[in-house]
Amino acid sequence: MRRSDRLFQIIQILRRSTRPVTAHALADELEVSRRSVYRDVADLIAQRVPIRGEAGLGYVLDRDYDMPPLMLTPDELEAAVLGAIWVAQRGDPALSSAAKDLVAKITAAVPERLRPFIAEPTIGAPPPLVRARDGLDIARTREWIRSARKIRICYRDEHASPSERIIWPVIIGYAETVRLLAAWCELRKDFRHFRTDRIVSAEFLDERYAGRRGELVAQWKRYLKKARGVDLA
Repeated sequence: MRRSDRLFQIIQILRRSTRPVTAHALADELEVSRRSVYRDVADLIAQRVPIRGEAGLGYVLDRDYDMPPLMLTPDELEAAVLGAIWVAQRGDPALSSAAKDLVAKITAAVPERLRPFIAEPTIGAPPPLVRARDGLDIARTREWIRSARKIRICYRDEHASPSERIIWPVIIGYAETVRLLAAWCELRKDFRHFRTDRIVSAEFLDERYAGRRGELVAQWKRYLKKARGVDLA
């Protein structure tokens, strides 16, 4: 690893940690000596990177520090490109287009020496399988999730029995051949996971549900933690 890349990696490690990171831990992750870590941290501090702490106790990066976002390592670039390719192949048209635009923007922004990692990556996403057709507009559903608004759906379960529900959408999950819409169901008074290909129709309501979306997401995560398997409405 080049020293310039190692300096950026130290910043990344400190940014992602919620506790002080010791020189020993940094040295282990970077596969260098502690002396190298001490020298690198001293150089970063000299460059006005707001790192606090001492050798032996651990280092902390000021949470207000904002490093230029496109100072990426080759591994980070390939990870971003792999994710974007996966989304471009499997997302709804709006999300697919956004993923392609993302790759183009990253390509234009990174230094010339890093562009081969985008044009000729060492990894690739497998081609998608045939996906069941969605019964509602996924792009609009994502908009309703962000704005914490309700959706009225007509849904057919695995036995083809129909029901009408008003749901509070939480998140869209991507499986290989289907999509799942996690939501609070007013009919069942609990969280449910709806296969989007079983949604017969959808009405996007202007009504907002009670509380903040972040609170609903936290409740859904607790539901998943307690549940055994996924309950497909």
